[in-house]
Amino acid sequence: MSRKVLLVGFLPDEVERLREVLSVPVFEVPGYCRDWVVSEVVDKAEGLSGSSYWHLRKFVIMHDVGNETLKEVIRSVKSLNLGRVIFATTTETSLTWKLEDLLNELMAEDEYFKAARWAREEAEKRKGPFLDIGKG
Repeated sequence: MSRKVLLVGFLPDEVERLREVLSVPVFEVPGYCRDWVVSEVVDKAEGLSGSSYWHLRKFVIMHDVGNETLKEVIRSVKSLNLGRVIFATTTETSLTWKLEDLLNELMAEDEYFKAARWAREEAEKRKGPFLDIGKG
């Protein structure tokens, strides 16, 4: 399995823009792959046909990319202002999951980190001089 980027949830014109800016081969994952094991999707990516625009969320799943390429992909995708995108890399474990299960897990993680970021920002707003009468 060689390095590649798999897309789910992108419109055709967005896919073309991504193909123009990324140095890694980009492949759309059509909806009929949702019940496939991720390793099968990765192996058959070159032969897949159909649009990635079947999911309400946008996913960029990177396979077999190094750290510098990973950073470049994230930076390039964000520069296109395509809305909220969930980024992931394949792992030994995720390669054994069904695609739909992986996407659900990625959405759950995204919501968790979004909530944690919000809580951290709210806590930052509340910093300042105050009287803590709860201790002592």
